Amino acid sequence: MSSPHDIRRTIDAVWRIESARIVATVARLVHDVGVAEELAQDALISALEQWPGEGIPRNAGAWLTAAAKNRAIDWLRRGTLIERKHEELARELEGESTMPAPDDTAALEDDIGDDLLRLIFTACHPVLTPDARSALTLKLLGGLSTDEIARAYLTPEPTIAQRIVRAKRSLTDAKVPFEVPRASELPERLSSVLEVLYLIFNEGYSATAGDDWMRPALCEEALRVGRILAGLMSGESEVHGLVALMEIQASRAKARVKADGEPVLLLEQNRALWDQLLIRRGLAALQRAEALGGSLGPYALQAAIAACHARARTAEDTDWTRIAALYEALAQITPSPIVELNRAVAVSMAFGPAEALRIVDELMQEPVLRQYHLLPSVRGDLLFKLQRFTEAREAFERAASLTRNERERKLLLARAAACAH
Repeated sequence: MSSPHDIRRTIDAVWRIESARIVATVARLVHDVGVAEELAQDALISALEQWPGEGIPRNAGAWLTAAAKNRAIDWLRRGTLIERKHEELARELEGESTMPAPDDTAALEDDIGDDLLRLIFTACHPVLTPDARSALTLKLLGGLSTDEIARAYLTPEPTIAQRIVRAKRSLTDAKVPFEVPRASELPERLSSVLEVLYLIFNEGYSATAGDDWMRPALCEEALRVGRILAGLMSGESEVHGLVALMEIQASRAKARVKADGEPVLLLEQNRALWDQLLIRRGLAALQRAEALGGSLGPYALQAAIAACHARARTAEDTDWTRIAALYEALAQITPSPIVELNRAVAVSMAFGPAEALRIVDELMQEPVLRQYHLLPSVRGDLLFKLQRFTEAREAFERAASLTRNERERKLLLARAAACAH
């Protein structure tokens, strides 16, 4: 017989996998994401109470879904929705003589795909702030606890809890419908969804603050939700583009950090440590994006840039001329000082540091980059290559003063010290 500890671990694993589907299924019934999550949590509590004594059901996910649906029906029957909601529920349940048994697979035979899409678009609704969208997405779609989200973002748990509560209240107050946007609204709303997923991934890939260079759990959750979205919206090129970008970037995770936690820059990484399975997945996703035709969007273009690195056996083999051209194309569709800074790095590698420095010096006047540590970091690198060591040291020290990540600060100060030789 399984120990209580083993059963608890199993329940946690099932919840992480199934929670998004359960919340999505219940939200379709009650039309309120906050209420749906509460009812799903009630089902989880029932599992924690019953499974240690009764054993784990054959289909644990279906058990939880059926239990949550039963609670939704009870909630509706208590008169918390208007009579029309009762009629909608009656039509949905028409023909069902009994409720499904808790471990009946029929509990999962609803249109889960549509439900998950509705949940993704609701959690990432533009009515919410980016911070709120990220937290709610990790809670509802990643299955992370409030404590896990707080630890991942190095934010106090009460702050995250309040952020999530306010997000759910905002959705309710704004009467955001639990639905996939109409075709005319889809591009803008899909853009919001992709932005949230990439924000979550990037926070895991290059932590903005704290002692760690990476927070892998955030990368994993963003990638998991991205893969779900790609399966549900297979005709959207940018969805595949974002998944491709995240897959390829995630492939470098083991090579980006030394055993002692110190960061390793891209050109210095041991490429034998890159995850070839993730690279193959990323290249396949990029191929799907390209096969859909038309001009590539910003995520697909960034994935194409990442693919140039992934295909190069050594740093010296990298096709920097193509990368510079791809950044030029990216700048055409999404003009941004950040894109220009990245283009400058590619130009430096393809055509030399002098030409790149001209681009970077122009960016020094950009207000949005005034506190962005990577601007003086890149400038310091270019100045170092041009043997202007005093200026390079000042630039690296400036970058170190701006970053909030302790690992990155140490790296930048080490580079500043190297300029004295």
